[in-house]
Amino acid sequence: MTKYDVTILTTQAYINPPEVDDYINNVLTEDRLVKEALEAKGLRVTRVSWDDPDFDWSGTRSVLFRTIWDYFERYNEFEPWLKRISTLTKTINPIELIWWNIDKHYLLDLEQWGVNIVPTLYITKGSKEPLAELISKSGWQNVILKPAISGTARHTYRINASKVSAYTELYGQLIANESMMLQPFIKNILSEGEVSHMVFNGKYSHSVLKRAAEGDFRVQDDFGGSVFEYEASQEEIDFAEGVIDKCKLKPVYARVDVVRDNNNQLAVAELEAIEPELWFRMCPTAAQSLATGVCDFLD
Repeated sequence: MTKYDVTILTTQAYINPPEVDDYINNVLTEDRLVKEALEAKGLRVTRVSWDDPDFDWSGTRSVLFRTIWDYFERYNEFEPWLKRISTLTKTINPIELIWWNIDKHYLLDLEQWGVNIVPTLYITKGSKEPLAELISKSGWQNVILKPAISGTARHTYRINASKVSAYTELYGQLIANESMMLQPFIKNILSEGEVSHMVFNGKYSHSVLKRAAEGDFRVQDDFGGSVFEYEASQEEIDFAEGVIDKCKLKPVYARVDVVRDNNNQLAVAELEAIEPELWFRMCPTAAQSLATGVCDFLD
């Protein structure tokens, strides 16, 4: 007999932290809102670190991926863990969707399904082709280099083609260990920022605008970025819902990160369907929408 209906997954840093700053307080607030919304549906809920060695994964009907924000730094541990626990319990989102969404090669699928994405060139792990040649072939004067499996702008660099030599050694170290990707730098990131649209059960919920700190291009708060409430246009809502509608497996929850590309068209920067920050604290009904989706999924 299972003890829990839903186990909310976090990481050890957010289990009884000795000090709570604004960042950690937001994490704890978000997870609490989710837990309370699930419990209001009559579900038995607990919250554990994904790498907890003592937790009985067969004792929960499902696991809900939330604030596991170290998995991409510990992927050699996370991958076998995920394979193991997915044989013992349901994952939310579905495990097939999680495997697809972990690697940013999924952008190619979205493009093939008719979604406008930020143009992307993938570089296979171990490639010997010099970075300068890859950038030259791309035709992009300013590029973003980042890993295919990553988060929070880990190893994300803005490179001008005329200064690529400064990154040659670093690139060699990175490509020896993981696949990388090149994208053109989107100038609207600096002027307009990036908008994150939250979608639950295929329906739009709310949005936030993310802006980079002065002198930076990364919108993540890890690098000083700021978040603002944002009222999406109908065009943006239709675009975000349309992205989810194109997915072969429908997520219970997802975040569609959208920019205006260099042609000034809406484009997907990323589709987050594993552990995205969803800013429940900025939309009182969002946690309830998630809880409804979880109940439908479990039934």
